[in-house]
Parts: sequence; structure tokens; C-alpha cells
Amino acid sequence: MRFSYLKQIVEYMKQFKHIVAAFRVNDTSLQLVFDQENSWNFEMQRGNSTISIGEAGNRGKIYQAPFDILLAKRFNRSTVQSVELYNHDKIIRITVSTSGSYKSETTILQLEFTGKHTNVIILDKDEVVLEALRHIDEDVSTRSVRVGQKLGEMPKPPYEPKDYPIEDVRQFLLDTFNQRNADKLEHLKREKKALLRKRLATLQKHLDGLQKESVLLEEAEQAQHAGHLILANLESIKPYEKVAELHDFDGTVIRLELPSGCNTAARTADSFFKRSKKAKQKAIGLHQERSNLEAKIRHYELFIQTVEEAPTPEQIALLFPTKTGGSKLKTSDLIAEFWIEGIKVSLGKSEKGNIELLKNAKAGNIWMHLKDRPSAHVIITTDKQQLPTRVIEAAAKLCVDFSVFEKGRYLVDYTPRREVKIVEGANVLYTKYNTINIDKG
Repeated sequence: MRFSYLKQIVEYMKQFKHIVAAFRVNDTSLQLVFDQENSWNFEMQRGNSTISIGEAGNRGKIYQAPFDILLAKRFNRSTVQSVELYNHDKIIRITVSTSGSYKSETTILQLEFTGKHTNVIILDKDEVVLEALRHIDEDVSTRSVRVGQKLGEMPKPPYEPKDYPIEDVRQFLLDTFNQRNADKLEHLKREKKALLRKRLATLQKHLDGLQKESVLLEEAEQAQHAGHLILANLESIKPYEKVAELHDFDGTVIRLELPSGCNTAARTADSFFKRSKKAKQKAIGLHQERSNLEAKIRHYELFIQTVEEAPTPEQIALLFPTKTGGSKLKTSDLIAEFWIEGIKVSLGKSEKGNIELLKNAKAGNIWMHLKDRPSAHVIITTDKQQLPTRVIEAAAKLCVDFSVFEKGRYLVDYTPRREVKIVEGANVLYTKYNTINIDKG
């Protein structure tokens, strides 16, 4: 950001006397909540840092790194002592105090909007580094940022910055939030829809390449007919014969190619019957594979529509949770997983996925389904007696988005898994439940 902008923003920020909450929104952004009307976002991406005012959507991830734990501890419910532009540079210092059981602590939040060196550093009153968004070693920069070390000074900029007056600082920050969100949203939509369409095309190609069940069933019927015909003409079939001319049941003379390696007519008939059975089984398998592929294709079509209708970048981030490398558990291809404020929400992509969800869910987990109509089953993995309403709403929205294409108002039933009785497959009965209204589109 321009130095002139930061200077005016700092003057505006001086009116706030308390910080209600401080937390990371994503890997490079943090939010300071001063009051109900002032949720300030500090995007600390290298070379593209900004400040804006606006309420972010649902937090798909709750950060628990040492930086985040200390940020919450030192700045949640804190009193602002001062806000200043430090060292006549693009550095904002917010000094706060918190009152504990035994003593009051003073902490400095240093926000450095310095290009490739952009950083967020938490300091104590003696300017010793307590934590940082980015730790910097001495071999990387002449100014290291290491926990337990006193933070070195940065040289003052060698130039005199120009003034760029802002007519209305608050409106400027609101507009920045809206514009940045709009740009980020459009970029994410293009990126994610391209990814989903690629997967959809692969599934469609697989589906188009499947052999038709009708061809296999016709083959099975012909083989079965040939087997019966052989049994009706046992005396006319010679051992190891390759071709036989027989009278069909309607009297028509037909030329029948016989399976090789059969030393008796009975074995020849049995070979035809086995061929018929194999073709029928393959047709059944193809039908199941086709149904599974069609369900997955529908899931991805709904997924693309959900991305297109997402109102915020945070909503899209919720749909594409970051995979953790530490987990050794393999995620089922039949189930989609999402994270809402650190809580896992699972959704069946098909009937098989719904069955798997029902089978593996624990009694205390929350189950969801559209009221009185077919839909994906959703499981919220939790052992809590009461979940925040926003988590219930976000999970119910996923249930609607991945079940129907049409816009409108839908009812979603939810209840603990213990209250759901499986009747057959993914068909269930339940009597004790709550219902929530969800708008789509």
C-alpha cells in the first residue's frame, strides 16, 4: 500500500480503544475486530498487501499455530494504548494492554507493509519478538525475525513519499474490501470451475466409453438360446465340432459356431450357458458402474453450479479444503469432505456414498437431509450437544447445493445419527428432528 494511504488510515484507526478479537482468516490475512461495525482485514501477502473493512464469511479453517494462539491471547479483549506509523515507514504499530489474574501485559502488533519483506510481528514492550507470521533467519536477511530476539530496526526510506489524499477513509476501506473480494472471487471461480470441468470431462469420457448393457443382454439371450438348442440336438453334435447346422425351435435351419475344446455336446451346451451367465453379470456390473458414474457426474455438475453461485471467496475456500499431509486416513471417493470452522462435514456423492456415511457415522454426529425429497446425506462430525447456528446453516446449505439445481427455498431436516433408522440402502426413517430453511440462488 502507498505510504500516504497508511498514514491516513492510521489517523482514522486511532479512534478505536478496544480490540474484541484477533485471528487469521487465511494463510496471509488476519482480522482485527474493534466493534460490531468494524472488522478490519489486513492482507499481508508479499507485494500485494492491503487493508480493508468488511466481515469475512465462514472460516473454513481455525489456525492453531503458536502465532495464532499468542495473537488471540494477547489481543482478544485488549485495550488499545496507541496506534502509530512507525519509523516514518510503511509500518503500523498497535500497542495494547491486557489485564490478567495477576498482572497487566503490554504487547505490540507490528504490521509491516514493506513489499517482499511484508510481515506481522508480535513484540513485547521491550521489542523482543514473541511470535511472527514469517520467521526470518540471518542468512536470508540482514534483519532477522526470530522468537526471543530483539527486533532490529529497519533503515528509514531514502525518499520523501508523495501525498495521495483520501476523501473518506472508511468508504475507501469498504470499497477496497468489496473490490478485492470481487476480483478474488472471479479469479477463484474461473480457476475452480476449470478444475471441476476437467474432472467432469474425464468422467463423461469414461461413461461414453462404456459398453451398452443392451448389447450384453442380447448376447446373453443368444448364448442361452444356443445352449437350449444344443440340449435339444445332443445326438447331432459331434465331439470337438466347430460348426453345427441345426433346426431352430421354429424349424429354421441355422449355422451355429460352437465353442472350442468341448468333447461332448453337453459340455458345449454348458459352455453356452456359462457365456450367457457371464454376459448377464457383466451387464449388471456395467449398470452399477454407469449409475455410479452418472451420480458422480451429477455431483460435479452441482459442484460447478455451487462454485458459480458462491457469494464470497471464503465460500469457495470452504468447498476446497486444504488437504493435510499428516493424515494417513484415505478419503473415500464416494464422499466429499468440507471443513466449517474446524468441524468436518461429510456429504455423500451418490447412493453408495450415502450408505457409507450412514454406516460409519457415530451416534452423536449430526445427520442432515432435504425434507420429503431425495437428496445427498450430510454428516457433521461432532460430539458437541450444541453446535453454533452458523455451522448448522453452512452444512445445510451444502446439503441443498449438492442435491438440487433449481433455485428456491428448501427445508433441511437434521437430527443426531442415533435418531435415524436405516430401512434399506440409503432409505431411512426418523421422528425426532429439527428443520432449517435454506435459500438457494
